[in-house]
Formats: sequence, C-alpha cells, structure tokens
Amino acid sequence: MKIARLGELGREIPVVIAADSSGTEQSYDARPVTDSVNGTFLAAGGLETLRKALADGTLPVLENAEELRIGSPIARPNNVVCIGMNYAAHAAESGALPPTIPVVFLKPSNTVAGPFDASPIPPEAAKYDWEVELGVVIGREVSYLSNLAEAAGAVAGYVVANDLSEREYQLPGAAGQWTKGKSLPKSTPLGPWFVPAGEIDPNNLQLKSWVNGEPRQDSSTADLIFDIPTIIHHLSQYMVLEPGDVILTGTPEGVALSGRFPYLQDGDVVEMEIGGLGRQRQEYFRTTIQEA
Repeated sequence: MKIARLGELGREIPVVIAADSSGTEQSYDARPVTDSVNGTFLAAGGLETLRKALADGTLPVLENAEELRIGSPIARPNNVVCIGMNYAAHAAESGALPPTIPVVFLKPSNTVAGPFDASPIPPEAAKYDWEVELGVVIGREVSYLSNLAEAAGAVAGYVVANDLSEREYQLPGAAGQWTKGKSLPKSTPLGPWFVPAGEIDPNNLQLKSWVNGEPRQDSSTADLIFDIPTIIHHLSQYMVLEPGDVILTGTPEGVALSGRFPYLQDGDVVEMEIGGLGRQRQEYFRTTIQEA
C-alpha cells in the first residue's frame, strides 16, 4: 500500500495506490475515509482504517489519476526535522569528522513541495545543492522516550526527500547560517508517495540521485551512522515530535559540496530515487528579485 496526494496545489486528493484482484496497480480515492493525509489522520489510526477500506472494496478507483499533479504525500507537516552528516563519507566530503551524537536542524514546513514541481533557484544563489534522503513520517506524539523500541513504534512510514541547500548561505559566506541555507522556497520536495512502516525495511534501502542524467549519489541506508530508532529517541529528549512530522535522516556522499560536481544551474534536471519508495524529478529555474 502506498499513500499519495494527487491534484493541484492546495486541492490534493488523498489516494491509496495498491494492486487490484488482477495484480494491476490502481489509484483508489481515499476521500470516503479522509479528506487529507496529515497528523490528525495518522494519530487516529487512519492507515489501518484505509487498509480495511481497501480490503473491503469501499474505495472507488480514482479516474484519470495518471493525469493529475503529484503533491507531497503528507499535507504540510508541523515540523521538518533534519539530521546532518549522518553518513561518514558525506561528513568527510563536507570537511568534517563523523558526528558522535546526531546533528540536528530544522527546515520550515512551508519548504515542502511536490516531487515533480518545478524548483526555483534563489535569485542570488551560487551554490544550490541537491541531497537525496530517506524521510521518516511520525505517526504519534512522542516525548522523552525511554527506549529504542518505543522510538521504532512511532514511525508511520517512509518517503523520498530532497533536502535542497544553498551552501553559500549555510556555510562560511555572507550569511553563514544553517537556517538561512535550508529555508528556501520549495526546498523540500517529498514523495511521490509514502509507504507505511512494516511494509518496507528501512535499514537497507538504496538511495540514488542524478543531475541531467549523470549519476551523483549511490549509497544505502545501511550506511547511516545513527539509525532511525536512535534518531527518534534522541530527538524526543529535546523536542516533542508530533504526528505528521517528517524527519530527514541525512544524505550520502555525492553532492556538489564535495567539489567534484558543479552546483545547480538554470535548466538543470535532478532525479532521485529510493528503492521501494519511488522516484522524484525536478526541473530547476533561476528566479529573479521582484521589483517593489
């Protein structure tokens, strides 16, 4: 079962993608169960309700689903929490030692975009960078968890994420702050769908990215320094995680920051994929400063 949201921005339809009795994958309209896929839905056991409705045959096929825009599979989360340098090779290419405790930062929730939406490069950006990451969707409120098993039980599902970053704003430059480098419009494409926990093994997923068809990143979540339960347990000691929040678990090596590849330019196309979670594609365009 895959959970998606299809339709124009702000009017997305919740959808379940699953095989029918003949084995053909179909998109089923989930509106008989919910009008959105958000924290309220997840906290109320919505995934199990959807699974039952699908099994009972009460969800109609969504006609012409393939013609609709694909939005973020999670309606705007309250928090997008990110883990930095969680792959040793990426820490090395960033000029840093592998961390001994998770490096944590936040992205504004209004950076979330659909996985195929056109992606703006900020007007004065010179070092705009891609980062394929495994996203973790939180299914219940957690705070001060006592063990890793509790942390693992807080996961609703998994999603492909792109943590776009302007390095000149993030690192020693005119701005030099992680928040500025990570807060740009549409800089967190999510999707195309999310897969519920228990239906995929998050511990050995292949992550790949391409720029203009040329390979960039190729790694596995088996290389994570801090695994998902460790991340959630750690975060719960410092913040309340709410249903619908998304955690980005870090990016592997192969980004432009390494110095091996050019940063994103007007007209570039970025694709990224995680095994079992689907593929994204964004076309990049240079924005301009609006005149007053």
